[in-house]
Amino acid sequence: MKKIIKNNVSFVGYIDWELQKFHGDDYNITSGSSQNSYLIEEEKTALIDTVWSPHSNEFVFNLKNIIDLKKIDYIIINHGEADHSGALYTLMQEIPETPIYCTEAAIKSLTGQYGEHGWRFNTVKTGDELDIGNNKKLIFIEMKMLHWPDSMATYLTQDNILFSMDAFGQHLATQELFNNRVNQELLYKEAIKYFANILNPFAPLITKKLTELKSLNLPIDIIAPSHGAIWLKDPLQIVDAYEKWSNSYQEDQITIAYESMWGATAKLAQMIADEINTQNPNTKIKLFNISKSDKTEVMAEVFKSRAIAVGAPTCLNSIPSSVSGWLAYLKSLKFKGKKAAAFGCYGWSGGSVKILQKELQEAGFKVADTGVAPLWSPKDEDISNIKNMVSELLN
Repeated sequence: MKKIIKNNVSFVGYIDWELQKFHGDDYNITSGSSQNSYLIEEEKTALIDTVWSPHSNEFVFNLKNIIDLKKIDYIIINHGEADHSGALYTLMQEIPETPIYCTEAAIKSLTGQYGEHGWRFNTVKTGDELDIGNNKKLIFIEMKMLHWPDSMATYLTQDNILFSMDAFGQHLATQELFNNRVNQELLYKEAIKYFANILNPFAPLITKKLTELKSLNLPIDIIAPSHGAIWLKDPLQIVDAYEKWSNSYQEDQITIAYESMWGATAKLAQMIADEINTQNPNTKIKLFNISKSDKTEVMAEVFKSRAIAVGAPTCLNSIPSSVSGWLAYLKSLKFKGKKAAAFGCYGWSGGSVKILQKELQEAGFKVADTGVAPLWSPKDEDISNIKNMVSELLN
């Protein structure tokens, strides 16, 4: 598929309507995705990124129908991760002498994945330029740890397009390609989910990189990320969103996530939700059963929340494995500036609440002193603890 983005710049990537998992099985995809590759045809022709290896043969076949592969003068690899470099090996079998421009770290990731083949690597760093004719240049901008050490963005002068790599993307399949032609609620739902689950661990670096990007004084008319819709209309709206999201973002929301063995902890979760609504009717409440909910969707809600409450029953003097795995994922996302509380019922012996409190503290949350741990099931005498715990979360 070739679709003009602007002048001599085209989308030549793969729209993956059937993709359901990403990063192994860690990220659940509900709206499809795309692997965005771009072709720039000036006096010199440059290809920016490829697609994932399952689609490599189709990618190269389609590219051959668009252009004589030998007319590709440069290949730009913004990021060595397999979803963007996966077709590189197949492509290079056709045009092995074509120079590849990437960061020094990307050479390591590319050769590590695809082997040593004598490819003509050209190392670039922030500020380096590549003349492609017709008074246009590619300017390279290192984006280290956003979200790999090898990451960079590429800027096309005159057309003022920022090929932003994984930054500003979403897992969203859309034949229309552009941000103003898709459902806006879905667009931002997927954009914030993508940020929360992939980029939030690097939020402090994002803040610095956005400052650096602004200091380059590059006019930006289009932001073309590596996944999802291309930001054609008001492209800086997503940059503004990233500035907010990378600064300990939160809304007036509390997310409750729990696991329950025989229903008692589930009942307690609902009582906590009711008490939040009683104490502050304006606070939005999200409630999820950890074992039945997609964790990436839940983490997007945690990201938006000012506080969370996590519940688990005591099981074998510990907590269920579904909760411990969920907490490990929560820790990896490095949320900042949020409160948390723990709750959970028990029978023979307690302990889950203390375990949860410790895990939440290690995950970077300010943990409420009050935990709610009813014996067997919630009773009237537990109501005061629930009220106190909710008050700590809200105030």
